[in-house]
Amino acid sequence: MIEFIYMSSEGFTGRPAAVSSEEFRAACARFATGVTVATVLDAEGQPHGLTVSSFVSVSLEPPLISICLGHAVSLIDTFRAASFFGINILSEDQQILSERFARKGLDRFEGVNWTLGAHGVPLLDGVLAAIECHVDQRIPAGDHDILLGRMVSTRVRDGSPLLHFSRAYRKLQL
Repeated sequence: MIEFIYMSSEGFTGRPAAVSSEEFRAACARFATGVTVATVLDAEGQPHGLTVSSFVSVSLEPPLISICLGHAVSLIDTFRAASFFGINILSEDQQILSERFARKGLDRFEGVNWTLGAHGVPLLDGVLAAIECHVDQRIPAGDHDILLGRMVSTRVRDGSPLLHFSRAYRKLQL
């Protein structure tokens, strides 16, 4: 039998230790990530979206990606009801879009240039990649839902990504 030793702020123990939400956030903030806006249409055909940094490619065959949405997110039921959703990978000059789609209490699409994708997904103009996904699976995980999406269409352009690291926006330095 293999025993795993875990370490928390209290030191080594022989069992999994509780990690505080602040410790969790501090550790995860050390992982540089791109910034995306996840988008969806509601049942009335209105566009909705929110800033998401928990985006990852999952599989090449079939082409799968995943995003994670918190259960407390106001749009969670809209995403749960949708058959398709979009991922918009932001370029370094789109920080204002990231901030806009992270705010509550406003029409996030007002004044934003976007088009309707082939599968009825709102896709933002000027992004590095606009991806349409068919919902393959919804997986409850802790206080989030993991949406596993099968990529059904995409468009890409050259440019540098908007990055998030240590709780701040960053630009790629080559």
